[in-house]
Amino acid sequence: MGRSLPAVLPVTAIERRFRQAAWTYLGYGIVYWLTALYLQLAVFPVRGRPLVWFGVGALIAVGVPPLLYRRRRWFERWVLSRRDCTRILAVLVAIRALYVARLALVGAESTRMPAFGGGVPPSPLGAWLMALVAALTATMLARAAWQGEPSDVSSRGEP
Repeated sequence: MGRSLPAVLPVTAIERRFRQAAWTYLGYGIVYWLTALYLQLAVFPVRGRPLVWFGVGALIAVGVPPLLYRRRRWFERWVLSRRDCTRILAVLVAIRALYVARLALVGAESTRMPAFGGGVPPSPLGAWLMALVAALTATMLARAAWQGEPSDVSSRGEP
């Protein structure tokens, strides 16, 4: 009486970590994108075509998590493996966390990163919160990227 349902494969620990990294990166991307949008619209004068860059930022924030969530043959064949992509993202997000933490310690130039509604350097608390979000995201990405793949373990003869 109709077609049978497809089998649901159990989620391995490796897949679970990549999925957690994907959800974490989505949250990170949304937080950073909304913060940048708020700063552009409420604090900085709008110049040029800012919506183009916010569109690119939104595509990155929403487009990367599906690549991390599960393997995509077309992506892994023509671009990078999911693992390599996750490693690159982990390093870039960790650099972002360090940079924002430095801003929290030494302060920002008022013309580059004003406080919400102000035009003066942001409060250290806000910068620390953004650095914490980036550091947690980098940790989740690194956790998924630098774990042993099943093929790596079996090629070394380990159980």
